[in-house]
Amino acid sequence: MTTNSVIRRVAQKEVRLFFGSPVAWLFLAAFAGLTLFIFFWVESWFARNIADVRPLFDWMPLLLIPLSAALTMRMWSEERRTGTLEHVLVQPVGIWRFVLGKFFACSGLLLLALLATLPLPVSAALMADLDWGPVVAGYLASLLLGAVYISIGLFVSARTDNPIVSLIGSSLVCGLLYLIGSSTLTGLATDSAAQWLRLLGSGARFDNVTRGVLDVRDLAWGLSLVIGFLALNAFSLERERRAPDARSPKQRRAAAAMVLLLINLLLANVWLQPLSGLRLDVTEGKLYSLSSTTKELLARLDEPLLIRGYFSERTHPLLAPLVPQLRDLMEEYASASDGGVRVEFIDPARQPELEREARDRYEMSATPLQVADRYQSTLVNAWFHVLVQYGDEFTTLGFTDLIDVRTAGNTEAEVRLRNPEFDLTRAIRDVLQNYQLGDDLFRTINQPIELVAYVSPHALLPERLRHYRDAIQVQLDAQVEKSAGKFSYRFEEPEANDGALARHLADTWGFQPMIAGLGDEQRFWFYLTLEDERQVVQLPTDAFEADDFGTVLEAGLRRFAGGLTRTVALAAPELNEQMARFHLGAPTFANLEQAITRDYSIRAEQLSDGSVDPDADILAVVAPLELDTASLFAIDQFLMRGGTVVLATSPFSVELSNGDMRLLDYPSGLDSWLATHGIHLAPRLVLDEQNAPFPAPVLRRVGDYEFRDVQMIDYPYFLDIRPPALNPGHPITANLPQLTFGWAVPMEVQPVAGLRNTTLLRSTGQAWASANRDILPQQDDQGGPQFPVEGVRDSFVLGAVLEGRFTSAFAARGAPPLETDKEPAARGLIKQSAESARLVVFSSNDFMDDQMLNAMVAAAGTQYLSPLALFMNTLEWSLQDASLLAIRNRAHFNRTLPPMSREAQQWIEYLNYACAVAWLLALAAVHRLRTLLRRRAYRRRLGL
Repeated sequence: MTTNSVIRRVAQKEVRLFFGSPVAWLFLAAFAGLTLFIFFWVESWFARNIADVRPLFDWMPLLLIPLSAALTMRMWSEERRTGTLEHVLVQPVGIWRFVLGKFFACSGLLLLALLATLPLPVSAALMADLDWGPVVAGYLASLLLGAVYISIGLFVSARTDNPIVSLIGSSLVCGLLYLIGSSTLTGLATDSAAQWLRLLGSGARFDNVTRGVLDVRDLAWGLSLVIGFLALNAFSLERERRAPDARSPKQRRAAAAMVLLLINLLLANVWLQPLSGLRLDVTEGKLYSLSSTTKELLARLDEPLLIRGYFSERTHPLLAPLVPQLRDLMEEYASASDGGVRVEFIDPARQPELEREARDRYEMSATPLQVADRYQSTLVNAWFHVLVQYGDEFTTLGFTDLIDVRTAGNTEAEVRLRNPEFDLTRAIRDVLQNYQLGDDLFRTINQPIELVAYVSPHALLPERLRHYRDAIQVQLDAQVEKSAGKFSYRFEEPEANDGALARHLADTWGFQPMIAGLGDEQRFWFYLTLEDERQVVQLPTDAFEADDFGTVLEAGLRRFAGGLTRTVALAAPELNEQMARFHLGAPTFANLEQAITRDYSIRAEQLSDGSVDPDADILAVVAPLELDTASLFAIDQFLMRGGTVVLATSPFSVELSNGDMRLLDYPSGLDSWLATHGIHLAPRLVLDEQNAPFPAPVLRRVGDYEFRDVQMIDYPYFLDIRPPALNPGHPITANLPQLTFGWAVPMEVQPVAGLRNTTLLRSTGQAWASANRDILPQQDDQGGPQFPVEGVRDSFVLGAVLEGRFTSAFAARGAPPLETDKEPAARGLIKQSAESARLVVFSSNDFMDDQMLNAMVAAAGTQYLSPLALFMNTLEWSLQDASLLAIRNRAHFNRTLPPMSREAQQWIEYLNYACAVAWLLALAAVHRLRTLLRRRAYRRRLGL
């Protein structure tokens, strides 16, 4: 009889015996029912609103304990109780074959039990964008952990003749293995001891795999336990073949081999532990692996880079599991840098000198966090910081920069690393840029740049501009000498050759002759441009102040530099603190400003002076209100100079105050200017069947009284936009899985010669536009909220990008007069933009408003960052700074479930229960069919 034949026949026999027992079906049904109950009721999966099945795998280390104990409790104990074990022991084959046969039988039964939960991820995938990587890894981890529990259960079962004792003993041993690495025990230990406990515990090892990372160390841990306990099982049974008093050399050799095997398994795990790079990231987008963006950035390092982690020995229990993850990632930076990155980990409490340095030089300090146990509640001063230092430049990251916290009604808060690679890589980029910049801007410029000055002869220039020309030429000579051949300049006279150059400038760039002031008929030219092989940038010259030219030139050169901090000119409504205190007045954008300042320099722009800050690389105008002609001219000419203008505008704004919500008229003053470029915003709000929840005031009538209660309702004005409505082919929206876009209006983009139009986001085809000014929900007959459908359902454009050659809205009427107390200055008008000009328009004033984002926290249970991510993606794409664009939006809580009615949620839940029952019935039918076929075969052999 071959080895495979024995193993197969033993496995088949055990499977038949298992399905022939009613208790077995009870355990399978209990496992499936309990798993589904925990998933939908205990973890409140729909209320959690995250498109993953992590709650399933969070409970799997515990759920597998009773299941594995039930599968193994009769395997050897029943053999011993009925006396068939002696028959097995006297067979002329190795006992290990019987052990493997029973192990494979139990593992197969475990797999069948896990298949009953498979409809859960399938349901999630059909509803939303599910990342299958962690799901596959989770099932693999479940099989491995189940195999560990089964091997333990078989060993315990072989030591007793009572199945109940085997069930209890296996559960206790497996429970102890789980408890060792659980937060219940590790929270009582020091940080170093807790790390060792997590290495031993089954739950902590299991969590590593279910994140979507197949680490060789975790797989080796599981396989070592399986091999070790199976070997102990075979060894203990093999000893029973011999006389109890026998101590033959063969037995001693077997015992020595057993000890040697266990020692080798232990040493293998110890040897593998430092090798953190032996892993496979199976998540979509490789969330736990260094991207090519990071590796390219590390390749640019010329000096040693220090990444130092400050982690306390005793910290909050929810932060403790994140420390090893962050350590592994930081060590990956060191591995990928070929020695360019030095990684250190310290506990400031044990190294007072470094703690003093952290406080005094790096301005870091421990964060007091509340920790509670069954006896008391106390504060822990926890360090969870990262220092990134390059040369004398440094930046720091605290736990608020690194983690995401999500809370749901009846469950414990979830704490995860938000997007650690993005945070660390951005920090490295910032210190590298600051170090490289120093005092020499030309170090970051790779292509030769030429300044071309289109200036009339001295005789035609006003006296003020003659002095200005001479002054800037001195500064240009200094820059040429400083640039080491990377910068040059030349003056061209547009009037030369009968004005051929002047005609070319007018036709190509829309440049027109200037005048010194009203009533002055003397015309002249004075335009400055910077050019390289790829682009042409016009320098603003409205003020013609020689002292300011250095700043203007530097701002222009920065447009050609690589890896510099760019400047964003942000024109937002002025904050009235008195009204903002009562949530009145214009929208506020503190969260937006904070997001911009993390990556860029920011300038608060006042457009009413008719110009944009010369330092600005991009102009963002958010919720503009009644812009005057000078403001429109500033926006227009910034666009004409080849810049990018980002607009978030709408005819309406929403005011939330004291439990009330009002729709206000909010005239931007941009309507005619946008119409010049083919954009029209309709004075209606878009509502969509696919929407997000929002805590809105709902009118409740009791008799003759009316009350407004704030309820979490499906709010059609909060559009839930997902691909393909989020354009998957454009860099701005390609990596956004979902966006909530509030109180938007329809945008119509008409074709304009020379402009290319790309739609970024739109509503679904089930949307409609309403002119109703009452945005509060109305009550239906049952007292629930309702929003009447008006007009025809359609898909409305809500965001678009225009690129190409724009024509100035002031081309026909000329530049407005410059209102200033100073001496009248020449004011140029560019009638046509460079090809590099871009206009990005979003049709809402409030989708990034602080009140809206705060309201989304209540709905999502975590900080909602998708609107800010959309805006930051727009800035990075516009500034051609796409280095971090691919990894910015990688996070754990940004894949959400689509909006569904309560009836649909119940239907999905019941369908999963039905699928589990159908699976068990199918197993019963297959077992019954195989039993009938086997009996028929026996009758045929017996001739009955």
